Amino acid sequence: MIIDFHTHTFPDKIAGKAIDKLSHTSHTVPFTDGTVSGLKKSMKMAGIDLSVILPVATSPHQVEHINDSSAALNRGSAGELISFGAMHPDCENWYDELSRIRDMGIPGIKVHPVYQDVDLNDIRFLRIFERCRDLGLIVVTHGGLDIGFPGAVRSSPEMALKVMQEIPDLRLVVAHMGGWKNWEEVPGLLAGTGVYLDTAFSSGRFYPLEDGYWGDRDTVMLNAEAFMKIVNAFGTDRILFGTDSPWSDASESLSFIRALPLGDKEREMILGGNAKRLLCI
Repeated sequence: MIIDFHTHTFPDKIAGKAIDKLSHTSHTVPFTDGTVSGLKKSMKMAGIDLSVILPVATSPHQVEHINDSSAALNRGSAGELISFGAMHPDCENWYDELSRIRDMGIPGIKVHPVYQDVDLNDIRFLRIFERCRDLGLIVVTHGGLDIGFPGAVRSSPEMALKVMQEIPDLRLVVAHMGGWKNWEEVPGLLAGTGVYLDTAFSSGRFYPLEDGYWGDRDTVMLNAEAFMKIVNAFGTDRILFGTDSPWSDASESLSFIRALPLGDKEREMILGGNAKRLLCI
């Protein structure tokens, strides 16, 4: 079973505008139209069985609505999709809303410190994460720099380390192999802490929206050697396959993992086994 642990979708009525805005902000090419149907089409083409959708609340006022929508999607997904909930560090009723997320059967939350303009180890996040730990909710966070916010550091490997030191039993997934464009810091700071990493938007190259905008050097992400250095530091039981759809080509992301020097069992763990265990499915 192949599970994509990191995808994004938008409601049909706003997907076009959202994808256009985000692609121009990040100057990168999208590979789906951002809708649920577009994600399912991409999954079918790549041979992905299940995708995890990670919504982001850019305002505290969006939180309840996003979580209601996530619960509705989960009820009607027929086993193809699982949506996480959203949480914002400035949400006033965060404590009760996390209980509601759990009670609706949503397995966890996604936070994005860069979009939410709060450091990952800020007390506003730490209290949310502690509550998630107590409720058995998974936390997925953006890791490292963000392509749409050059220079903004809100979720560094060092910050993730501090979170795990404060809340060592937290089930934390740090996206983008632990820290996008901070990859050299990841093994030394996060290996052995218990965090999971996802592979989303981390391998090979990304595709500029405009020719020459980024330059050849800036479009390079992890090659196989650098990728395996992180995998070997963490162990294959701590790595989750993810694409960051619509921002990566799903088939290309799968091909990268399949070409790595891994045994069949290790590859199966990354492509789906670890996610099944974490999601308890």
